[in-house]
Amino acid sequence: MNTVSTDQIEKFASRFDAVASNVERVIQGKREAVELVLLCLFAEGHVLIEDVPGVGKTLLAKSMARSIDCTFTRIQFTPDLLPSDVTGVSIWDRQASEFVFKEGAIFANVVVGDEINRASPKTQAALLEAMEERQVTSDGITRALAPPFIVVATQNPLEHEGTYPLPEAQLDRFMMRVKIGYPSRAKGLEILDTHGVRSTFLDLEPVITASEVVDMIDIARTVHVSEPIKGYIIDLVEATRSNDEILLGASPRSALFLQRVARARAAADGREFVSPDDVKALALPVLEHRMALRPEAQMRGTGLARTIDSVLASLTVPSATRIAN
Repeated sequence: MNTVSTDQIEKFASRFDAVASNVERVIQGKREAVELVLLCLFAEGHVLIEDVPGVGKTLLAKSMARSIDCTFTRIQFTPDLLPSDVTGVSIWDRQASEFVFKEGAIFANVVVGDEINRASPKTQAALLEAMEERQVTSDGITRALAPPFIVVATQNPLEHEGTYPLPEAQLDRFMMRVKIGYPSRAKGLEILDTHGVRSTFLDLEPVITASEVVDMIDIARTVHVSEPIKGYIIDLVEATRSNDEILLGASPRSALFLQRVARARAAADGREFVSPDDVKALALPVLEHRMALRPEAQMRGTGLARTIDSVLASLTVPSATRIAN
């Protein structure tokens, strides 16, 4: 693997800040959520934005897409949406006397899946191959999805009416689950001023191209991860599987995702190596949605966030003298 240079890291950090600041013109006061979504893009992952209606889930996804000069599609997930609406379908062309494949909405660089948990499990499953293998197979023919490719899905909490729970296999393919939350009072007042008459989303212009995103992905891949940091990641996911409070621990895929997104976070911070703080900061959004508590732990009011924090506290953190080597 090639070694990343200081110039490349500086270029990554500068471009990352430009995109994040552009999105923050619309999603005010939620820099952390904006950065988490962007980290998924540059770590070649997909992100699930889950929160109550009206906090800007879809607007965040659309603002990110508008900040990049690339192809963009939006899928409105409804109970009557068909898998072929997502992946595409072969249509008989009478003039050519043959079937012609019509691409579905998944064939884009940024795909926004709006309210994904309102569609049936069968339609949700149409995303599995595309998200994992970045390809679509139809009628025995496999078609690759052009990079960069990210699915930014939004969903309302499961207790809301008209929602279906996402299958575990589907949840595990999302690199992170991000929550936006309500704005502070001060930011709420700013939102009234900036969005009260006309949304600033309409003024957004691309600040980065698709090819530059691909370059940043390549840079993130070369960020150094020391052996102690790799061991720290493995110790973390293994500890979730042996914890008495946890019924379903983190999958091997989650360890891969955690390493990839930690590399992107280090690059965005202007560093050429991953630190334990990168792993700690990303553990909750990467691990929580793919884990489950035991029923007795739930009855005691134990939350996954608190359990993950306790697991992190129980681990030995690699020393600073070893993580950069």
